[in-house]
Amino acid sequence: MTDREKALIGAKANVFKALGHPTRLWMAEQLAAGEKCVCELVEGVDADFSTISKHLTILKQAGVVVDEKRGKQVYYRLRVPCILNMMPCVEAVIQANLDHHLQFLK
Repeated sequence: MTDREKALIGAKANVFKALGHPTRLWMAEQLAAGEKCVCELVEGVDADFSTISKHLTILKQAGVVVDEKRGKQVYYRLRVPCILNMMPCVEAVIQANLDHHLQFLK
């Protein structure tokens, strides 16, 4: 593997790692519908403002989201909305695993 390939694989893993937490994945899915302020995301999750901000920082550092400050509010949106296009494939893996396990229960 070349240094360039290693760097690309590392960058890809970083994106998956950022989306690998349930709260961050939920936030990304919420942002697929359009930008939201931090306050809207706090309302949707049973967590305090600082916790949500930390999750958003991780998503931002991975390049998943971008932010824009407007007055006292910070709004977030997906940098590249197609990032969630992989979700049907992920759900297909989940279904295949479920089908596999159910096969042994019959």
